Amino acid sequence: MKILALDCSAGPASAAVIEEGEIIASSYANVKLTHSQTLLPMVESTLRSAMLGVSDIDAFAVNYGPGSFTGIRIGISVVKGLAAPEYKPCIEVSTLMSIACGLRNTDCTVCAVMDARCNQVYNALFSIENGAVTRLCDDRAVMIDEVTKELANIGGKIIVAGDGAGLFEEYVKNNPDAFIAAEPLRYQNACGVAVAAEEKLKKGETVSADRLRPFYLRLPQAERELKAKSLKGDKKL
Repeated sequence: MKILALDCSAGPASAAVIEEGEIIASSYANVKLTHSQTLLPMVESTLRSAMLGVSDIDAFAVNYGPGSFTGIRIGISVVKGLAAPEYKPCIEVSTLMSIACGLRNTDCTVCAVMDARCNQVYNALFSIENGAVTRLCDDRAVMIDEVTKELANIGGKIIVAGDGAGLFEEYVKNNPDAFIAAEPLRYQNACGVAVAAEEKLKKGETVSADRLRPFYLRLPQAERELKAKSLKGDKKL
């Protein structure tokens, strides 16, 4: 089974094709252009490198959240457009799970973090042993201090990965068992999406293109601001 996986949950964008556990083609770009400009050309390039067409793909996968509200929507829209014409299945992958899957060859606890601003991160913890990735908690929006306190109770090697990893430099400096992931493995990447998606496909965990939806841990900023204004107006009344 061939899976085309996409990620544009943050600044970079990437695409990958996996078949029977092997990444047969992948592309990655961090060129400061909008994902609407980069993602489709990247898909075309990746498929061409794999000597495949869209019709050769058996399922389509995408990081559906958490992450950039605009980026997540673009990635989902592209997957819907590719999957819908031939009624191909879609696979929803947690962005945080895909980060952990990128480190699956190292036995450790992965602290996957994405910068959610306001001293918060999108976070989940995973245990990796002999290549198997096991989720330790649900995806969540949490204060940075709460994560570091929780990590203090975890023994063994800890790797912090994701675009929010830099926020944990002070914690890593003071913990000899904690490390920030090396640059090539630190950020969200479609290769991790592909690995996670293949496991979900084996379990039959797919959705149709019309049921593919974003997963948000928080409301978009515009909606949060509108809600705050509404609450202020209610108090005045």
